[in-house]
Amino acid sequence: MADVIAAIATGKVPCAIGILRLSGDGAARVCGQVFKLHSGTPLEDAPNRKLVLGHLLDEQGRVIDEALAVYTRAPHSYTGEDTVELQCHGSPAVLAAGLTALFHAGARQAGPGEFTRRAFLNGQMDLTQAEAVIDLIDAETADAAANAAGQVGGALLRKIDPIYQKLTDMMSHFHAVLDYPDEDIDPFTLSGYENDIRSAKYALDALLATYSRGRVLKHGIRAAILGRPNVGKSSLLNALAGYDRVIVTDVPGTTRDTVEESVRVGRHLLRLLDTAGIRETEDRIEQMGVERAEAAAAEADLAIFVCDGSQPLTEADRRALDAALECHRSMAIINKIDLGPVSVEPSDLYFEYVVPVSAKTGEGIELLESALDMMFPEDAPCDGSILTNARQAGAVLRALRALEAAIESMKSGLTPDAVLCDVETAMEALGEVTGRTVREDIVSRIFERFCVGK
Repeated sequence: MADVIAAIATGKVPCAIGILRLSGDGAARVCGQVFKLHSGTPLEDAPNRKLVLGHLLDEQGRVIDEALAVYTRAPHSYTGEDTVELQCHGSPAVLAAGLTALFHAGARQAGPGEFTRRAFLNGQMDLTQAEAVIDLIDAETADAAANAAGQVGGALLRKIDPIYQKLTDMMSHFHAVLDYPDEDIDPFTLSGYENDIRSAKYALDALLATYSRGRVLKHGIRAAILGRPNVGKSSLLNALAGYDRVIVTDVPGTTRDTVEESVRVGRHLLRLLDTAGIRETEDRIEQMGVERAEAAAAEADLAIFVCDGSQPLTEADRRALDAALECHRSMAIINKIDLGPVSVEPSDLYFEYVVPVSAKTGEGIELLESALDMMFPEDAPCDGSILTNARQAGAVLRALRALEAAIESMKSGLTPDAVLCDVETAMEALGEVTGRTVREDIVSRIFERFCVGK
């Protein structure tokens, strides 16, 4: 029997509604000591999943709020245990007093993610669904939220489970023949399962291919802004952010280090890196900034080259342009089109996507969204079926490599037991994705990311 845990499930700032959560055997009995129904009925006898009205009491038994409670009996709850949620006014003082009273009544403080961890351990969700809960909480775009919600609903599990079951059938057939040779069981042959191994390999290949988009969906597009000094890089970042995030002056070399800001452009989340102006300089600090700018471009998902459209390109522009092209995705922005005739034409540059803008007036900024839509298309639905998690992607990759090894072993004419060693390795890796074979230390690390109360 699990002990009763309790936590505040809402934020620490004043709000309209605040929630206290309890889970564990005896949750209603513990909560019933600090929540008294207006009807006089004990909370333990309250109807299942029905809101009931009553008074919330503090440790001294004083009424501190009028509240609602909902009692959900095991196993049909979020955690699979008896759970109670108290809904009161969102005063931090009221919530703190209510929580203290619950501790006095026998509950203990829930740890980070302990409610969801209990749901996983009690079989209410697999590990892909549990990890998706925190992704849903942390989602910064509608697409990211939709994908996380799909994973909470089991979309990723539905992709992986048929593969796992197919490999399980193969292994069970082999061991049945091996352990019960006198039984009337169809002979096991590798050729009979070759198509299953290959189809599992192709399915994992396709799933792993979604991780590139999934990583961007979850974490945003890491975009480095490159250009020589005073072309308007910081002004562009400020225009996209909607406020003066970076100091802008006419003095060259104002920005000497990378400055990061997250902005939304349409459906895209950009992690913008404003970098030092690229040019030859004797200033050692500025040189370090230039080196960091060029390194940022190489590591970014997108490099944005910015030039001053009112002036011809210079050698410093060319150096920044070359650095931007080192990134596997890059685009150019011709800035300062508000200053009159443009001296730089798209044909002067080497980018597929060239956007003329004025960071000062905002003209042309909407064209940036169109360019991003083409560079980062919605080539897969945000329904939870794409990989967004590095841990999961690593496990899928190991499973894929194991199946590739199994196929090579078959080609080499190795015995079934040798081939199936690789198949078993693939199953263990897939089990790590869903939680079937995951180690305790990995589980602990996963739930450390969660907030208390979830």
